[in-house]
Amino acid sequence: MKRSLLILSSLVLTSMIPALADHHEGWESLFDGKTLAGWKSNDEKPNVFTVVEGAIQVKGGRAHLFYDGDVNGGKFKDFEIKMKVKTTAGANGGFYFHTEFEEKGWPSKGYECQINTSHSDDRKTGSLYGIQDVLKNAPSHDDEWFDYQITVKGKNIKIAINGKDVVNYTEPENPERPNSFKGRLLGEGTFGIQGHDPKSVTFLKDIKVKVLK
Repeated sequence: MKRSLLILSSLVLTSMIPALADHHEGWESLFDGKTLAGWKSNDEKPNVFTVVEGAIQVKGGRAHLFYDGDVNGGKFKDFEIKMKVKTTAGANGGFYFHTEFEEKGWPSKGYECQINTSHSDDRKTGSLYGIQDVLKNAPSHDDEWFDYQITVKGKNIKIAINGKDVVNYTEPENPERPNSFKGRLLGEGTFGIQGHDPKSVTFLKDIKVKVLK
């Protein structure tokens, strides 16, 4: 019995080490793995966002889920954010930063980071959508979890997939933007998860942020 308890205690401590290390390094969780507490859907299409086996499942049509929790007052300027993402065949999605809650439509403020392994859109996973795109060949695979990390510092944006930088973009002074992208500028804001279309199913979990000073 004592041996079993020692083994169990060792396994529990081992499983806690990554989380403890992250906390020590300044990472804070934005998703508890059980509920959507701290997140608010615009419900353009209801019930798009649910929690399935410890992950946010995105399924059912266009809607957006915005972070409105307590971490850093729900507003972020310079930061690192990391998460695990999984796509299914033909799925399209996105993750926004420096954005704000909007009741409908595609978010007009902030940048979108693309989630797309095999959807027909040529802009693939890791694209800074419409600004600096990863074209044709996705650095991700359907039905496999991959690491997605975004770093924003000053005017620089980096996106890494599975530890490899796929975008390194520095926003110029007074960047030219078409009318449809006029709000795609650095500033400050929250995060948003995109539900794209009825056929797209994506998953996100282990969402953690580190505010950069």
